[in-house]
Amino acid sequence: MMEFCPKCGARMIIKRADEGVKLACLKCGYEELRRVKTLQAKYENQTKMGKETLVVIPKEDADLSTLPTTDVECPKCGYGKAYWWIMQTRSADEAPTQFFRCKNCGYVWREYA
Repeated sequence: MMEFCPKCGARMIIKRADEGVKLACLKCGYEELRRVKTLQAKYENQTKMGKETLVVIPKEDADLSTLPTTDVECPKCGYGKAYWWIMQTRSADEAPTQFFRCKNCGYVWREYA
């Protein structure tokens, strides 16, 4: 259970003390003694997510009508319209990647911002 400081509302941390344990606020310095010899803690196992995988949806299975379109020339067939979407494919501090899918031949290409 998380405890919050009664003075400033910040989250309190647990410190060991000779008399038991103390809840301490790092923001304002408030401390509260808890007279217990053992401390129970609940840990939740959190799994780190790996890199996202790119799922390719075949042209015949995709409902592309929900995607926006733009005037851009397809590098494969030269058609002038394509669906587009943006995904974060690199680290969060880098610009997202813009993908295009030709409305004529279904070719997919990307542009890095």
